[in-house]
Amino acid sequence: MSEYVKELMAEVKAKNPAEPEFHQAVQEVTESISIVLDRHPEYRAAKVLERIIEPERVITFRVPWVDEQGEVHINRGYRIEMNSAIGPYKGGLRFHPSVNLGILKFLAFEQVFKNSLTSLPMGGGKGGSDFDPKGKSDLKIMRFCQAFMSELFRHIGPNTDIPAGDIGVGGREIGYLFGQYKKLRNEFTGVLTGKGLNWGGSLIRPEATGYGAVYFAAEMLQTKNQTLEGKTCLVSGSGNVAQYSVEKINSLGGKVVTLSDSNGYIYDEEGIDDEKLKFVMDLKNVRRGRIKEYVDKYKNAVYTDLDPQMEYNPLWNHKAECALPSATQNEINDKDAQNLVNNGVFVVSEGANMPTTIEGVNIFLDNKILYGPGKAANAGGVAVSGLEMSQNSMRLPWTREEVDNRLMMIMKNIHKTCIVNAERFGTPGNYVNGANIGGFLKVADAMIDQGVV
Repeated sequence: MSEYVKELMAEVKAKNPAEPEFHQAVQEVTESISIVLDRHPEYRAAKVLERIIEPERVITFRVPWVDEQGEVHINRGYRIEMNSAIGPYKGGLRFHPSVNLGILKFLAFEQVFKNSLTSLPMGGGKGGSDFDPKGKSDLKIMRFCQAFMSELFRHIGPNTDIPAGDIGVGGREIGYLFGQYKKLRNEFTGVLTGKGLNWGGSLIRPEATGYGAVYFAAEMLQTKNQTLEGKTCLVSGSGNVAQYSVEKINSLGGKVVTLSDSNGYIYDEEGIDDEKLKFVMDLKNVRRGRIKEYVDKYKNAVYTDLDPQMEYNPLWNHKAECALPSATQNEINDKDAQNLVNNGVFVVSEGANMPTTIEGVNIFLDNKILYGPGKAANAGGVAVSGLEMSQNSMRLPWTREEVDNRLMMIMKNIHKTCIVNAERFGTPGNYVNGANIGGFLKVADAMIDQGVV
């Protein structure tokens, strides 16, 4: 680690105490782009990186709401408007008990580079609440969403800040949020993405992150003249990203053998084919059940409870060639990364945001596996959100084929950007450096052009 990186990280930790995820995200990017700052002292002189690290605006607010029994609840709401150098703030809303300022700042920081890589005009932001939608009735969720939007609406707009969904915020929640925004502002605009198809949503949006992560894996494999056909894949999570990763892998001839939720994971050696995936989608999206129920239906599958005391996650300890972590941050530690390498995995495409610890990333890089970091590999979701914004502005929906083709081309271009910038700065094949440098340069140049603001 260079002296510049050490000094910068010491300052970041002092100014942002008790935010380890944010520190981790900043350190990864800073280490990658230190070579760029050495070659281009104008960025360092203008303190571009220091300005990117500091959010343009941090909004926190109280969310009081009343459930159907008349009980009053109080949650905390957030919106981090990180950087608007290349476009209005864009990034998801997360509803989960783990949500805090540090996690949202890390997500917003990552979003700046991810959105830049898509080549679409979108800045970076993130938001959410410590509200937990799991197990709650539709009425409870509607009342919370309406209370949340009753404050958030002051800070967002189609040309200012356009939130989307994230963990705990799917089509149901986006609908309630949009309805309240429309009522409060008395206008129908493309202020949220992930909307229903009947009222401004885009085809392929639910599938986009999962499809994109698989497209990115396919692009990495192509550099070795290989495809996903016949490859065994480990996928974590069981939400949108995981579900549509499985769907796309199946269509390309691969086989997925794992899925998980916060309680545990299933291993199905025969593979989760389209029929089994349909069951999972009904289980998670309609019945909102637990992945454990999979083994009640498919007897040859094995379910393993999550043991927080274990130093590794057994999901990542199966024979395979590909892994798509699609659950949450830091789900792969150094032991998991080593298990993946030992079991023959040589392609990792991150569907989740920062699912691998710094120690795990270093193991992947040291073993020279094809490792696609989240800000590149899972950019498909926000890319199609950007395409939804375009359709909203034109008042014109595109066909499924057109959106999917545009998504595929965006993922190909992101892959090319990573390859070109990694080589340009002396680390060929290092997708982490390529993604961080490619995302940084576009934002940095825009900030130089716009002055110190």
